[in-house]
Amino acid sequence: MSEPTAASYPIDETNRVKRRHDRGHYDHATVHALLDSAALCHVAYVIDGQPYCTPTLYWREGTTLYWHGSSASRMLRNLSEGEPACLTVTHLDSLVLARCGFNHSADYRSVMAFGHARLIEDLAEKERALVMMVDRFFPGRTATLRPSTAQEIKATAVVAMEIEKASAKIRSKGLADDEEDYAFPTYAERIPVRTVLGAPEPCDRLLPGVTRPATLAGFSAGRLLDEALTEAYAMSYPAG
Repeated sequence: MSEPTAASYPIDETNRVKRRHDRGHYDHATVHALLDSAALCHVAYVIDGQPYCTPTLYWREGTTLYWHGSSASRMLRNLSEGEPACLTVTHLDSLVLARCGFNHSADYRSVMAFGHARLIEDLAEKERALVMMVDRFFPGRTATLRPSTAQEIKATAVVAMEIEKASAKIRSKGLADDEEDYAFPTYAERIPVRTVLGAPEPCDRLLPGVTRPATLAGFSAGRLLDEALTEAYAMSYPAG
């Protein structure tokens, strides 16, 4: 198991990686890097004894996570008073086909972050968060947009969650059969998996003279999504 350091999240039975301790990481650097290189998370919570898990876009500021949704959302209405929540992110890196079913696997990088989610009520804090909801992915873009109306801001809810505990789990082993199975006449392989950006598709109703801004250069065809997101995060939050 990874040893805790001064820049690590506290470890207890909630976030301790219980199987394959060697794959567990609790340091801020590893956890934050995995969070900053993804866009979509799943937030899990319980309402009246019924578990729910909702996908949504999110972003990080320091040790605080933010996500947004409709003000009418059942999830957000029930996370408004400091309710316990778990936010998870997963990067799938490969599919592993071994010589027996037990050793079939996948390479992946994942994070589970725990805390108490609160609905942002302060208007100034909410408006700033809504700017970063866009600018975290596309630095400086909000300044070029039509300003949001009061009704649009009212219709959008933003939730913040201080990361109280977190763990990352990484498998990068690839294909690993039992030694005696290498003599078994079955095909085996590792299939790499990557999320790659496609060629941009400009809106067919762009006004004459409107061109793609240089700030979107990082989102270019053939680039890995996690690289583009990590770069965008560093531009929006140079202090990390």
